Amino acid sequence: MLRVSGLHKSFGGRPALQNVSFQVERGEIHGLLGHNGAGKSTTLGIILGMVEPDQGEAWIGDISVQKNHAAALQQVGAIFESPAFYEYLGGWDNLKILAGYSGRFDAAATKEVVARVGLTERIRQKVGSYSHGMRQRLALAQALIPEPKVLLLDEPTDGLDPEGIKWFRDFILDLRAERGMTVLFNSHLLAEVEQMCDRVTILREGKLVHEGSLKSLQDEAPVYEVNLEPWSQAAPFLELNGARIIGPGKIALPPDLEPAIVVAALVGSGIRVSAFAPVRRSLEDLYLEITATPSKDLALPFIPAA
Repeated sequence: MLRVSGLHKSFGGRPALQNVSFQVERGEIHGLLGHNGAGKSTTLGIILGMVEPDQGEAWIGDISVQKNHAAALQQVGAIFESPAFYEYLGGWDNLKILAGYSGRFDAAATKEVVARVGLTERIRQKVGSYSHGMRQRLALAQALIPEPKVLLLDEPTDGLDPEGIKWFRDFILDLRAERGMTVLFNSHLLAEVEQMCDRVTILREGKLVHEGSLKSLQDEAPVYEVNLEPWSQAAPFLELNGARIIGPGKIALPPDLEPAIVVAALVGSGIRVSAFAPVRRSLEDLYLEITATPSKDLALPFIPAA
């Protein structure tokens, strides 16, 4: 439903994106992750036609954003960067004006969307009196009024309290269930991404470092917590057999390497194995492993307790 291919973009000679390609399937909730400056907002800006790529292209459905901007964006609703409203006007008048920029204002449809985002009682009040959460709901209403097939969200839960974050999460999940909505959003709240997303794309310094399901991300290199003595003998043995030492007392094994075989080999080599247990890593753990700058600290051997 949404695809980007070979995106390159530099600002002032500094690369922001370098050959980024990924796709979002129809009806999928897809997370776009990365540190500040990784290229997330630049990517969304290119998809929305607000940023011109140096190379590459974005498609909504089968329509190129760069070649047929208006037609491509007829299928898209978006909250991009900080939503701007007329503070001195009510929420309803804001929606009426903003909808008029891109098409016909349908009062009945707008009333239904306003009710859906929970703003019916406050929609006639001035936006200047709205809380941050109410502004985000108004922005969401604006994005949904055109009945888009794709929803693009730039840090939609930023600044919301836990109740607001849960409301947003439930809203998006219900929206996908009811309408088959395709959603691409970037967020730094990894716990929310883990609960919402079918797949994720991770950027680091403008380069794509992972695209796939969360399960595939976990299965790429299962991690085990180990206690092995003597470590000076165990560490080189593990590395020689395909294991990767990722931290004190933790190793990663290739998916095709059975831990039972590794344990048997360790014991057969005279190494005492007192712990060898799988560790369930959260999205935060996986994200930090992928995006972290290599450090000597990560290679420190595990020193068994006396």
